Amino acid sequence: MKLNNTIAIGCLVQFYEIRIIEDYIKSVSYALENVDNKENVIIDICFNMNEKLESIDRNEITPQEIVKRMDVICAKYNVDFWINKDRLFTIADYRREFNEKYCEKVDVLMWGESDSLIPRQTFEILDNLHTAAKETTPKYVGFFSTCKMWDDTWKILEHPDFTDKPFTEQDLTNWWSLRYNMTQDEMDKINDKVDDLDIQVTDKLKFNGCGLVISSDVIKSGVNIPKSVFFVHEDTAFMNSCLIQFKGKLPQYIIKNILLVHNRKLPKKRSFIKGQDFGDDDQTRMREQQYWYKNANKMSQVNAFNLTEQGYTYTWKDVFRDYEK
Repeated sequence: MKLNNTIAIGCLVQFYEIRIIEDYIKSVSYALENVDNKENVIIDICFNMNEKLESIDRNEITPQEIVKRMDVICAKYNVDFWINKDRLFTIADYRREFNEKYCEKVDVLMWGESDSLIPRQTFEILDNLHTAAKETTPKYVGFFSTCKMWDDTWKILEHPDFTDKPFTEQDLTNWWSLRYNMTQDEMDKINDKVDDLDIQVTDKLKFNGCGLVISSDVIKSGVNIPKSVFFVHEDTAFMNSCLIQFKGKLPQYIIKNILLVHNRKLPKKRSFIKGQDFGDDDQTRMREQQYWYKNANKMSQVNAFNLTEQGYTYTWKDVFRDYEK
């Protein structure tokens, strides 16, 4: 398969995700296998070794050993990565800079996620989608289908095999549940059934950051993650920015019958963190053990919904203020 367009896929990997990142990298490598002109795909991976927010437990592992593990994984799949060490660098920072860096170099941007698996068909689908859309709707976003989500507002994004299944938040065993961790083979089995793509379109934007597809013209037009959003909720802030700028006229293409896996509840997602209580596999509760997390989460969320309103803009200084006196 020869691509007619250029694509960049970017992912931020935190040092504590070293035990789960191979599956994501492997899925990207598999998707690239059938591309003849691989130079048309840029794989950008930032390995974040900064310890401002969370520190490495040096009784368990050294920073050098963590980087060596990443070296081995990336060499196995013939991909490169770069290291951030000196500055506090969040998913919002990375995705904002990824958009800015590559919007003038490629036609299509895609946000990777360390706990995701991308479909083998990814680059062929994105190439064909951009070819079909660029003459009439050069500015668009896209999204692959996903698993069962929290409520019916997400139904438009759910894969047909999932959407009528019951929602049980604590279900760890059934393949359709939110907490189930799906393998590459299981995803491939679902996607390999597809002969004809079902691509649906909406102007009522609905997406999260895992696997978001963005035509570069959207970024060139001035939309990006606002700098006020400094931690998380960057996907919501980006969506709100799209809604503000395009006033409901930006199409979102949904590849309805191709599944992209988001394994949100991987038990080894947070490893080698100093002071972390690993007796609890719930990733959210583990994060909330960090003194700064609740403030950062709330303040970044307020900023994400405060783009057009008068109101205070929070920063990391506000997060840390009570702890650095």
